[in-house]
Amino acid sequence: MLSYALILIVALILSSHLSVVVSGSMEPAFYRGDIVATQNVNTYGIQEFNPYTDVRVGDVVVYDATWYSEPVIHRVIEVRQINGSNYYIIKGDNNEVQDPEPVSPSQVKSKVITIGNSLLIIPKIGYITLWFRGL
Repeated sequence: MLSYALILIVALILSSHLSVVVSGSMEPAFYRGDIVATQNVNTYGIQEFNPYTDVRVGDVVVYDATWYSEPVIHRVIEVRQINGSNYYIIKGDNNEVQDPEPVSPSQVKSKVITIGNSLLIIPKIGYITLWFRGL
């Protein structure tokens, strides 16, 4: 019984650190259907990074966009001061223009883990999720 509980806890923790890519906006860094491993602003009350101080140009973040219904996974291309506060200018690597609105640190929910200069990605496994969600 204890082993089942441990497996469940590990599965919950792992699932909260994985995001499915729903579009091709970040190609060739990763593709639709890939899964990216993330560190989260808040995982069950534990802060893994601070979106106000720990996000840099070049980081790939997951944020709640006001212009799209799903979380967006794009790269920070600039940190800009607006009315005395930092905002992130974000763009998909495969997009010609930046995202429509600056992103406040409060909108950032996680960032993709990098090892060296490589993003931590599990290829293609997310297609199952996309299929079930009708995306």
